[in-house]
Amino acid sequence: VGEVILKVLEERNFFITKLFLVASKKSKNKKIRFRQKVHNLITIKELLNEKIDLALFSAGSRVSQEWAPQLAKRGVKVIDNSSFWRMNPKKKLIVPEINGHVLTKEDMIIANPNCSTIQLLMPIAPLHHKFKVNRIIVSTYQAVSGTGALAVQQLKNEEQQIKKEMAYPHFIYQNVLPHCDEFNDNGYTKEEMKLSLETNKILDTNIGVTATAVRVPVIRGHSESVNITFSSTFNIEDIYDTLNKAMGVEVLDDVFKNNYPMPINTINKDDVYVGRIRRDFSHEKSINLWIVSDNLRKGAATNTIQIAEYLLKNNIL
Repeated sequence: VGEVILKVLEERNFFITKLFLVASKKSKNKKIRFRQKVHNLITIKELLNEKIDLALFSAGSRVSQEWAPQLAKRGVKVIDNSSFWRMNPKKKLIVPEINGHVLTKEDMIIANPNCSTIQLLMPIAPLHHKFKVNRIIVSTYQAVSGTGALAVQQLKNEEQQIKKEMAYPHFIYQNVLPHCDEFNDNGYTKEEMKLSLETNKILDTNIGVTATAVRVPVIRGHSESVNITFSSTFNIEDIYDTLNKAMGVEVLDDVFKNNYPMPINTINKDDVYVGRIRRDFSHEKSINLWIVSDNLRKGAATNTIQIAEYLLKNNIL
């Protein structure tokens, strides 16, 4: 995600006067090129001696827990990609197109939602505002890059029949694992509970959400099969109209021409793609959607930069 953040910063020409690239001690002084300039990696302790306005974190919960408050105390805005601050009642969980308006100058640590939650809510938020969503049933088909570099390498190794360190307890090549993140005592994984809890925090505490999160042998791009129940009946034409007008959402839905969202076609794109839009014939107030997005872009890096852009644009950085 860190590499993609740098790519998105360049693509969107984000305003930067000085950039510090921070890593662990073992990576100190490694060199990374950004905007035709070579930067040496520094440690986070070294960063504390610098005057900065904004810190973008994507180094895991432990690092965010320890260092985000220290930077915030120094007047630095922190946008954090880890899960540590997401459900903290004093920290805001932000998808700019949905709830960016709640941000204020007092918000020093801002949480970036889970990748699967972001792509789920991008099309559902405008539908909720118009039709009121009561319940969501979602099954995810998540790429191995959501786990990290080791998982990507495991898939590649297994495809080449190479036995090396594994990120998962089973083979992922030519397999499907109904297991994303650790299991809780209630039988749901942490990933499944994130979809429920984060949806309630971002959108509406009254929406019931139940999820099954599955890992599939795809390197990049998460997919979701979603069943939505509204509070009242609806016209399917109004569903299409609402989704076609939604910011950051693109409808790809012509099944007779084999036109529907697929992970392979969303790589390096920032929109969330929706297709297979159809009534649930078993329930008059329900519809089915198929939602696909690049988990490293809108699901992580792009959403982070969009939060930063919102802070700059609205003079609350």
